[in-house]
Amino acid sequence: MEIGIYTFADVGNHPITKKVVTPKERIPNLIEEIELADQVGLDVFAIGEHHRPDYAVSAPSVVLGAAAVKTKQIKLSSAVTVLSSDDPVRVFQQFSTIDLLSGGRAEIMAGRGSFIESFPLFGYDLKDYDELFSEKLEMLLQLNKNEFITWKGKHTQTINNRGVYPRPYQNKLPIWIAVGGTPESIVRAAEYGLPMALAIIGGTPAGFVPHIQLYRDVYKKAGHDINKLQLSINSHTYIADDSQQAADEFFPPYAQVMTRIGKERGWPPASRQQFDASLSPKGSLLVGSPQQVIDKILYEHELFGHTRFLAQMSLGALPHDKMMHAIELLGTKVAPAIRKYTISKKE
Repeated sequence: MEIGIYTFADVGNHPITKKVVTPKERIPNLIEEIELADQVGLDVFAIGEHHRPDYAVSAPSVVLGAAAVKTKQIKLSSAVTVLSSDDPVRVFQQFSTIDLLSGGRAEIMAGRGSFIESFPLFGYDLKDYDELFSEKLEMLLQLNKNEFITWKGKHTQTINNRGVYPRPYQNKLPIWIAVGGTPESIVRAAEYGLPMALAIIGGTPAGFVPHIQLYRDVYKKAGHDINKLQLSINSHTYIADDSQQAADEFFPPYAQVMTRIGKERGWPPASRQQFDASLSPKGSLLVGSPQQVIDKILYEHELFGHTRFLAQMSLGALPHDKMMHAIELLGTKVAPAIRKYTISKKE
């Protein structure tokens, strides 16, 4: 199993210390985090796209390009590229460039986006939410497949047998579909035979088993080789030397972020009681000592049989030094144990 990290590069004020994390500070810190993740042997680092004041990255490809020349082995992905409000040609060109800079380590994780700010910002109508993604995904896949493209769409430009450059270092860019649990999105990923990344940020992991079964069933029915199926589980994660330390350090920024987002979506404020319940062996939060996180990843692996796990650790204004230590523990303690188990099981 691949083990990695994804982040939205949060900025803001820490709710306890009141320390302010600005974009000027967060972006250089983010590059340091990616470098460390590479050095400790993690497999993937992914960066999300947002157009809000609480996140520092609206252009993941720029940050990933910087990371490409600072790293040697780690795969570099978006998490996600909001394809619905972007131009597939430019997305392909940007990630092909990252691929060339990195020697073949770029990936695209495409999604419809969990927030809607990019739609009015770039002149798109929310009533076309699903149609935009469907059409642009098809266009991106065609660009990835063919050097020359002829294309006419409803929401995209007409292209008459034009070449699109540069081509990536890899034969094709890996394109993942990120979903939050919507059945239509799961079916789309499966029918195309694309790798799927499922975000579990609430509830219980066991509750998502039907979603994964749907993906596997449709993937196989569509005629794709089930042995080539790739599945990522993406979850809120934080690791410290012991469980109490991990919970106490992660809860304040976590609660601040989830309460802020929850207010927009009609959710109740995040409570410590709810948080602690999610730390249980079968809960959705992977927060604790290295062994506790190992145990929970392996529990989820028994449920899903996934091939990749991505940890979202830097929620809110989490201190940079705490994040760096968590990355070190993920790379040196957690990842080796997970790989050893999954390899031995396969044998």
